[in-house]
Amino acid sequence: MALLVAIALYVVLPEALIIGPRWFVPGLEAVLVLTLTIRAPVRHPDEQRAVRVLAVAVIAVINVANITSVALLVHRLLDGSSVGGATLIYSAILVWLTNVIVFGLWFWELDRGGPGVRGTGYERWPDFAFVQMQSTDLAQPGWHPRVVDYLYVSFTNATAFSPTDTMPLTVMAKVLMGAASLVSLVTVVVVAARAINILR
Repeated sequence: MALLVAIALYVVLPEALIIGPRWFVPGLEAVLVLTLTIRAPVRHPDEQRAVRVLAVAVIAVINVANITSVALLVHRLLDGSSVGGATLIYSAILVWLTNVIVFGLWFWELDRGGPGVRGTGYERWPDFAFVQMQSTDLAQPGWHPRVVDYLYVSFTNATAFSPTDTMPLTVMAKVLMGAASLVSLVTVVVVAARAINILR
């Protein structure tokens, strides 16, 4: 569902913030999501390596498309193009929401070896320290993070530009959280700059 929402957000972006024909990137993403859903409707420890590669590929395509949209958004603001304030803010909100979703999915796919092995005997050391892991009396027995937990971590990281209640433990987790904060910060700065320009 999160992937489909991210695809839908891209589809409704203004023409100036997409690459290639409007249908190309969403079509590619939809084909990858459909293939992943058919190949692995449920993630499990014995899944083929190709399933994990496909899951990462889907997230990567959405991430690259969104970062390209951020770059185009900044370019439109800096090159003196007459960008309407409403269009700019609308576009920035769509890009920001996509950023939250895509990095939430990165966190979900990365943590402890991925959703196929998380919560089983195959899982790695954690990449994120959730409060429930540190204070077991605050969680139900056998608690493990779900996709909503990772989307929440991404949302708070994109809002505060830093970790909040969940700490990154590994280098990869820190790199991803830093990248998410950077994209979010650039998006918010673009909107703020335009708003100040409009007020002038």
